[in-house]
Amino acid sequence: MARVPKLSRRIRWAIPVGALVVTSAVMAGSLISVAQASPGLPSRTPAQLLAQVADSVTPPLTGTVVETTSLGLPSLPGTANPTSIASLLTGSHTVRVWYSGPRHFRLAVPEPLSETDVIADGNTAWQWESTANAVTEYSLPAEAKAPQAAPTTAPLTPQQAAQQVLAAVGPTTTVSVDSNVTVAGQPAYELVLAPKDSRSLVGQVQIAIDGKNGVPLRLQVYTRGASSPAFGVGYTSIQFVTPAPADLTFTPPPGATVTRVNLSAPSGSDRMQGDVSTIGSGWLTVLDLPSAGLTAPSGSGPAPGSGGSSDSAAVLNALLLSATPVSGAWGSGRLLRTSLVSVLITAGGRTFVGAVQPSVLYAAAGQAPAGSSSTQAP
Repeated sequence: MARVPKLSRRIRWAIPVGALVVTSAVMAGSLISVAQASPGLPSRTPAQLLAQVADSVTPPLTGTVVETTSLGLPSLPGTANPTSIASLLTGSHTVRVWYSGPRHFRLAVPEPLSETDVIADGNTAWQWESTANAVTEYSLPAEAKAPQAAPTTAPLTPQQAAQQVLAAVGPTTTVSVDSNVTVAGQPAYELVLAPKDSRSLVGQVQIAIDGKNGVPLRLQVYTRGASSPAFGVGYTSIQFVTPAPADLTFTPPPGATVTRVNLSAPSGSDRMQGDVSTIGSGWLTVLDLPSAGLTAPSGSGPAPGSGGSSDSAAVLNALLLSATPVSGAWGSGRLLRTSLVSVLITAGGRTFVGAVQPSVLYAAAGQAPAGSSSTQAP
C-alpha cells in the first residue's frame, strides 16, 4: 500500500492510503433527529436491505456532511487545531462533497481562515492546503478497481463504514428493520444490527438506507444502553445531481509549492501492512499492532510514539497517561477504555485494539506470540 507523505489525519480518512480513490461519495456525519412523520416506503425485509446495500452504486451528487465522535476520551492537547489527531477524535467535522464517480470527485474541508481540498480527475488527484499554499499532485493507479483501505484506516463514508459493519453480520447478529426515517430530506429505511455477544461494546448500529438508490445515507454506532451515538456518519444536505465540471477541475494557484507523488509505484509500506493482524472475528475482532511506535510506559511518564509529529506524540502521551496498569497470565501493560473502544498496550510494546470488553483483549494478548503478523481466528 503506497505511502502518502505529510497527509493530515482527516485527509487520510478521505483518501484511503495507497489509492487516493474514494469508493463512494456518501460522506461522513451524524444528524440530530427532528420529530417528523415516518416517510412511506415499500416494505423491505432485513435480508432485502442487506442485499440492496451490497449491490448499491453511488449516483452523482453534491452535498454537505458532518462526522461526529463522542468516545468519552480524556482531555487531549491540540483540540484547538481542527486538523490535529486530537480534534478528529472528538467533536464534529464538516466536509463538502462533489461526486461524479469513484475517480472524479472533490472534497473540501473548510476551517476558519483556511481550507483543505482533495480533487480527483481520472488518473490524477491533488491535495491543496490553502494556509501553506501547498499542493501535492498524485498519479493514481491505472486499474479501475479501488483497493481496500488498511485495517487501521478509519472509514469516512457511510458506505465504507456499512461494508465493514455488515461483514460482522451472521449468527452472532440480530438484524431488524426499524421505522423509516428522513435523512437530509431523503426518505430512508433504518436497518438495525445488534451484536448478541455481551463482550462487544457495540449495543447496536443503525444504518439509514436511501429508499431510492439503496446507498447508506447515515450510520450511527451506539454503545450498550446509550441513547445517543458514540460515532455517526451521514448527510446534512444532499442533491443527486452531477457536479459542474468546474467543481471537479483544479490548477495549482500562483506561487504554490507543488510536490509530486506516484501512487502507481510499489512502496515498502506495502510490506508494513502485513505487520498488522487481526485476532477473532465479527464483533469481537481485535487489531494486533506490532511494536512500531507505541510502547508501554515504564514509570510515571509514557513514551511518545516514535517517528510521529510532536502533536501526535502529545496526544499519545495524554492517552497513555490516562491508561490503567493491568497484568495477567498474558503479561503486563496499560489499558485504556472508552465507551466504544478498548486499547491494551503491553509491556513488550504490542497494542491490541477492539470495540470489546478488556477480557477479549487479554485473551488476544495471550494467544498472540511476540512478533506474530499472521491473522488468527479463535
